[in-house]
Amino acid sequence: MLFGVFASHSPESCPINNEKSKKIFMKLRTNMEHEMKKYSINKIVEFYMSVLEHEWIIVIDATHAHDIEKLCIDVGISSLSTVKIVPMNLYDDTLKKFEAEK
Repeated sequence: MLFGVFASHSPESCPINNEKSKKIFMKLRTNMEHEMKKYSINKIVEFYMSVLEHEWIIVIDATHAHDIEKLCIDVGISSLSTVKIVPMNLYDDTLKKFEAEK
């Protein structure tokens, strides 16, 4: 199942402006790949960021949102950002489902 992880932080806690946040950020991808093995997380599909909006958007293929929550805590995302975890579907999959209902 796909989940969108929307993490937003203040300008003060931004890795550009905050040394502690920068240290977390510099190791984030590596730590996520290492720590996700503890949970039912299959893959980090993509990791996007909007620097001026102070927001990260991470698409994760996982079994449970609770595992993503634990991952965000373990790697430090939750220590510098407010996190929202949202189940997501691919447009094509939803379209196929609608077509099958006809």
